[in-house]
Amino acid sequence: MNIADIYEFIAKQKLGVLGSIAADGSPQSALVGIAVSSELEIIFDTVKSSRKFQNLIANPRGSFVIGWAGETTVQYEGVARQPEGGELARYQQIYFATWTDGPGRLSWPGITHFVARPTWVRYSDFDQRPPFVQEFTFPIVA
Repeated sequence: MNIADIYEFIAKQKLGVLGSIAADGSPQSALVGIAVSSELEIIFDTVKSSRKFQNLIANPRGSFVIGWAGETTVQYEGVARQPEGGELARYQQIYFATWTDGPGRLSWPGITHFVARPTWVRYSDFDQRPPFVQEFTFPIVA
C-alpha cells in the first residue's frame, strides 16, 4: 500500500463526509462531492453561506471519511484553504473532471472551492481477513 494506491481508492469515490469545528467548538459534518489530486489533496465546492465555509475559514483543520461500500474506508485529516488565480483553475480542472456539472455551479451566488491537504490518512480494509490497516502522516504545509 502506497500513496498511489490511496489515490486510486479515493479517485473511485465521489462523496465524502467532511467534519469541521464550529466557532462554539461543536463538531459539524456534511456530505460533500469530492475530487482528489495525485498528492491526495481533496477538492470540493461549497457556498459561502454554508456552515462548513464559516467553520473552515475560522479553523481550516478538517477531516473526511471516504468510502462506505463494504468495510473499506479512508479516514483523512487535513488543512483546507481556498486556492486563487491559476492555482484555483488547476484545482477546478481536477474537480470538474469528476463533477462535470461543476462549471454550471460557478454561477451560484457565493460558490467557492476548497482544497484540503492531508496531515494524516488511514486506509482500512476490514473486508479481508486478517484486516488490513495502514496509516500515513504528512507535514503540515503553511
